This record gives sequence, structure tokens and C-alpha cells, in this order.
Amino acid sequence: MTKRKPLLLLAIVIAAAISMNENGCAQEPQLAEPTKPQVPDGINDKFKDPKLNVDEWLERFEVESREVFGAREEVLKACAIQPGERIADVGAGTGFYSRLFAKKTGWDGWVYSVDIAPNFLQHIAARATADGIENLTTVLGTDVSIRLPPESVDMVFICDTYHHFESPQQSLASIYRALKPGGRLILIDFDRIPGVTREFLLGHVRAGKDVFQNEVIASGFQFTDEVVIESFEENYLLRFKKPGGH
Repeated sequence: MTKRKPLLLLAIVIAAAISMNENGCAQEPQLAEPTKPQVPDGINDKFKDPKLNVDEWLERFEVESREVFGAREEVLKACAIQPGERIADVGAGTGFYSRLFAKKTGWDGWVYSVDIAPNFLQHIAARATADGIENLTTVLGTDVSIRLPPESVDMVFICDTYHHFESPQQSLASIYRALKPGGRLILIDFDRIPGVTREFLLGHVRAGKDVFQNEVIASGFQFTDEVVIESFEENYLLRFKKPGGH
């Protein structure tokens, strides 16, 4: 036993030396921070382009082969909109859900069509006028805010848009502020499952359902449930609630 003590002491000295920095102070072990999947560079550039051709997007967005368009009546049911509610359609695109919401909430309610694409907003406003929809306002959002007043809406709807959020924490904070206590958040996005999901979506959508759900919860929302939309194959629908209210 006495022969092993020098070796033990030597090991202790070496370990202590390794744990000291160049100034002779003990240093904490350096742990690599987990890397978060990032939004692809330029993901929103085409929408901000003043030359954006809305007709091209109408052909892509408002076709029965697009899951969220083909299942619009099921989605509308899952939103559980009541007459007189105020609704924010965030990432409104060509506005087909905004128009459905405006009709559902009725003349006593209101819809805010929020988007970062001025050309989409111009189209939504023109289409609303043509359809005689007067309870709808377009709102030019930013990369960090939906730009609505505090506690101004009963429901926020985000469809195939959350994965485009370049600053999700800040955007979610603005959504949280805009919702009334007890207000609802409806989130529809693409499933991202390696080995199952299409290659385009794997590269386009930065994270899977669990990550997005946890981000929303971390922003103060309560998870309510996931609604199964029978015709969804690539999408999912999650419902959340802002604490408070009745």
C-alpha cells in the first residue's frame, strides 16, 4: 500500500493542474451547448419581394391537393369560433382562412390578416372588398411581431407559417401579448420525421412537432390538445391556451 501513495499523489497533482486556467484559477468544465436547428437562410425573402406574383401563390395555396386547403372545413370546426370573436390570422398568405373566419365570427367580430408580404395583404384587402367582407383588416407584421395591441384578440391562427418564424421567441411573445386571457392559439405545421417526411420538408422545416410544441409552452401557453384531422398526412393541428379568463 505504501508504494502506491506517490502514484496517487502524482495523479491528484496532475488532475489539479489540468483544472487550473492560465491565471492559476480553477475553471468550470466546458460543456458544448446543444445546437438548435436554424431557419433556412432567406426563407422569407420571396414573400417580401415587391415583385411577388400573388397569382402564382393562389395556384399553390388555394387548391384541393393542399392539405390545409382541402381540409378547411375540418380545421374551421377545430377552431371553435364563436360569433363576435376577434381573430388574428398570422401568416395569412392569400387570405382564404381569413375570409372563412370573417364569415364565421360575423358582423360583431373582426379578423386581422397578418403577413410580412405587402402583396398578399393588398390581395386580401381587394378580395375582401369584392366579396363584401367588411369585418377584416390587413396588418403588416415584422420578423419579430404581429403588431397587434395587448389583449385584443380571442384567437390566433398560425397555419404552415410557424416554421417561417425567424425569431420564434419574440414572435410568440407578441402573440401572447395580443391574446386575451383564456385566448386560443391554433398551430398547424408540417410533421418533420426523418426517414418518413419528404426531403424538401426536412430541409425546409427547422424542427419537429415536439420542438415547436415545447417552444410555445415555454412562451407561457398551456397545451390543450392535438386535433386529428382525418385528411392530414403531412400536417398536424395543435391547440393552446393563454392562462386566465373563464
